[in-house]
Amino acid sequence: MPLSLLPIYSSPHLSPSLFFPTPHLSFLCLPKLSNAPTPQFILCCRRNASFSARCGPGVPDGAQHGSGIEEDDEQQPMKASCDDDEEEEGQESLSSLELPERWDVLGLGQAMVDFSGMVDDDFLKKLGLEKGTRKVVNHEERGRVLQAMDGCSYKAAAGGSLSNTLVALARLGSRSLKVPAISVAMTGSVGSDLLGGFYREKLRRANVQFLSEPIKDGTTGTVIVLTTPDAQRTMLAYQGTSSTVNYDASLASAVSKTNILIVEGYLFELPDTIKTITKACEKARSNGALVAITASDVSCIERHFDDFWEIIGNSVDLVFANGDEARALCNFEAKESAASAARYLSHFVPLVSVTDGPRGSYIGVKGEAVYIPPSPCVPVDTCGAGDAYASGILYGILRGISDLRGIGTLAANVAATVVGQQGTRLRISDAVKLAESFQFQLDSSSVGTDHISSV
Repeated sequence: MPLSLLPIYSSPHLSPSLFFPTPHLSFLCLPKLSNAPTPQFILCCRRNASFSARCGPGVPDGAQHGSGIEEDDEQQPMKASCDDDEEEEGQESLSSLELPERWDVLGLGQAMVDFSGMVDDDFLKKLGLEKGTRKVVNHEERGRVLQAMDGCSYKAAAGGSLSNTLVALARLGSRSLKVPAISVAMTGSVGSDLLGGFYREKLRRANVQFLSEPIKDGTTGTVIVLTTPDAQRTMLAYQGTSSTVNYDASLASAVSKTNILIVEGYLFELPDTIKTITKACEKARSNGALVAITASDVSCIERHFDDFWEIIGNSVDLVFANGDEARALCNFEAKESAASAARYLSHFVPLVSVTDGPRGSYIGVKGEAVYIPPSPCVPVDTCGAGDAYASGILYGILRGISDLRGIGTLAANVAATVVGQQGTRLRISDAVKLAESFQFQLDSSSVGTDHISSV
């Protein structure tokens, strides 16, 4: 069925119910309006794209996002009690909370507890670890490294690239006098051990509800992040229970009650999760949700290229990637620009977000790439910039920002704020200031919602 494009405007206070009136919604770019300085977009029915990567020329047959370190206000020294930090919200117990009938955003990703600490090069050499790499380790290897860290200063945190994005979104979307709070939840897999309880509680206190029940006798996955004085991070992942994400009744219920489902690309690395991802995306779309996916890691894309494209081609409305990840998805050489990758991917996905480090970012739609200049900042820690940027994109969508450049600009502001601090989590105080500045942009908009239509 051909798609008809009409001049449509988005409201500055568009509610989730208006964003998702019917199943299979997605972004489609309109021709630039005569009085509009930037491209406008609408939500319209998406084609049933049952194709693979082989459809497009340049796709053959056959700086990462954040490490997930939860620093700043969420971290706890391992040798100290895990008391709650002063800035944390959400003090109610989960049982006492009135959960929404429908979540604004639901994340499906890896639930891993991070152990992070500072070490020197000799520490890595003694353990035979290659600096700057990320590898999967078994139970014995994890124990060996943690034992070697005994006496060092290190911290534990509820980590993960996706959780960084979800926490930032929840903080940006906290309740105010003018707009309702954005409801955020996550599903994944944790064990019934102490680390599993720690992970669930830390997210809850950040107003992100972890909906999956702990796996009985399971062992929660961990990531050891070793940072040397030159700011290089060496990561050791122990999958544990986090390597099993099953499509059960709980997950099915959660994805049927969300407006946006965002899937973490790292899940493609786990055994049998492709089936879970496929079913979750199909369920979400059949219930009117938009589906987003994070590219997560170049090596992950290269190992699971066909699986990524199978999901992207059939289910995905929004892709988050950095320049390297976008080029990997396009099977482009390194000399190709991030803009070229954004333009190419936008032929297959309604909306594409590609970050390009200090050079800025691009939003791809209908074969075009809208350039977003970087927001000024003094870089302190670039880890987690992509996660923060994604939260800004999601926030702009849910708050009804009417143009792509406006969404990209606010996302760049969120990313710059995180880059200018130590740690990957957007601080509550910064989130409040950013949300207030965004509200001014919303109040200044003059567009309306009288002409939302579908084919």
